[in-house]
Amino acid sequence: MTEIRLSDEVAAALAEARPVVALESTIISHGMPWPRNAEVAAEVEAAVRAEGAVPATVAVIDGTPCAGLDAAQIARLGQGGAVVKAASRDLGLCAVRGLTAGTTVSATMRIAHLAGIGTFATGGIGGVHRGDGLDVSADLTELAVTDVCVVCAGVKSILDIPRTIETLETLRVPVLVFGADEFPAFYTRRSGVAAGERVDDAAEIAAIRSAHAAMSLGTGLLVANPIPEADALDPDAIGGTIEAALAEAAARGINGKEVTPFLLGRLNAETDGTALAANIALVLNNARLAARIAVAGTAQTARS
Repeated sequence: MTEIRLSDEVAAALAEARPVVALESTIISHGMPWPRNAEVAAEVEAAVRAEGAVPATVAVIDGTPCAGLDAAQIARLGQGGAVVKAASRDLGLCAVRGLTAGTTVSATMRIAHLAGIGTFATGGIGGVHRGDGLDVSADLTELAVTDVCVVCAGVKSILDIPRTIETLETLRVPVLVFGADEFPAFYTRRSGVAAGERVDDAAEIAAIRSAHAAMSLGTGLLVANPIPEADALDPDAIGGTIEAALAEAAARGINGKEVTPFLLGRLNAETDGTALAANIALVLNNARLAARIAVAGTAQTARS
């Protein structure tokens, strides 16, 4: 069993069967500029605590997977330098080479699962990229094999959303949409794709997650939580900006794991910061919902 270094707060919460929410760290290392990234990390952790759960920001520090970071570790991730971006496939490499890494959705899911944390909040998951369909995020395959409830604002709007949803269906991953009839598209509440299953209550999500796990299906559970209406961007305007950024990335030969950080940077620049503000709003919104799910799940387990 791989050793996961837990902070004292996270270790105590898990030992006492209190609710814990995992948080990914590429938003710190590769998603936002310093020092806003560290400020947002603190705000997200505070949002989880305000709902009654314990936050566990996940990363790899000097080769060791960690759940629960201190301020110095978050600053180290956020200030750049020798910090890589790690998906689940990269965890062994990071361990052997002693690397420090921000963890993507797939890597965070894997570390959270190994640590015994069942609920995870992120911004948006990866998926099937637009084009020939050969570029598919490891987030989807990790969801197919790792039993963690992932709360997100849908699939990143730079991706092929309908094909991503079809892939999740093929992989037997349940997809729930919280409080809406349409699957969200990260910066916007609407994607044109109908919600497979709408759920309006965090306690019901927790119950579904528990029943799913009890059947040993082995997959994760995806909860798509639309960005708050007040923070959502205009679909047509952001869609045009995304298309232009994708074309620029292709022209510059940017591919693989470098695509998302490049596109997020371009969108933030082209929208005068409104894309960044929307990103922050949706991450906080997801953290709150994930914490409510974790709290409800803990209460249900205590009653059973």
